Amino acid sequence: MSTSRAHWQRVWTDREPSEVGWFEPVPERSLELIEEAQVGLDAAILDVGGGASTLAGRLLEAGYTEVTVVDVATAALQRAKAELGESAGRIEWVEADIRAGELDRGCDLWHDRALFHFMVEPGDRAGYVASLRRCLRPGGHVIVAGFGPEGPMQCSGLPVVRYGAAELREALGDDFDLLSSSVEEHRTPSGVGQQFLYAHLRRD
Repeated sequence: MSTSRAHWQRVWTDREPSEVGWFEPVPERSLELIEEAQVGLDAAILDVGGGASTLAGRLLEAGYTEVTVVDVATAALQRAKAELGESAGRIEWVEADIRAGELDRGCDLWHDRALFHFMVEPGDRAGYVASLRRCLRPGGHVIVAGFGPEGPMQCSGLPVVRYGAAELREALGDDFDLLSSSVEEHRTPSGVGQQFLYAHLRRD
């Protein structure tokens, strides 16, 4: 796990957010699915693996008041805070490795874009799911986006796991109900198309 932390620290130290393959100027699909979940504006939202994503700032603009960004790399969080300026003080920033049980805070909505597909080893997936179960309240919503069945097999030099909607639900567990899913094409900053699966689930 220390190797992974070092890897992502290097990524966010050496590259601008707009240079990484998963960058999107506006996280439109994520925002649509969060709206679809119909949680209140005071709902606790965790953006895990949020890195330097623009989602947290967009959520503030939409009126959400309890937003937490979690990432394993300090450099990613620092970049995001610098980008938001004074508004960064309205967001909680947590450096934690989801797989290692370093995150323990309740939430009503768990958002993950391009983190879970890096959980290649069974132990990593188990650690991720354990954190999800520990944090997400009963009836809470999960929005996960990762490479779909025809997506890339690697990202940032690391192997990934590709998922269809049924496989993703099975990986998270039987007490998660799949509410909706869609396959989208993400266009990287270099112009390459990548297939992403977006899934919206709710915990029983």
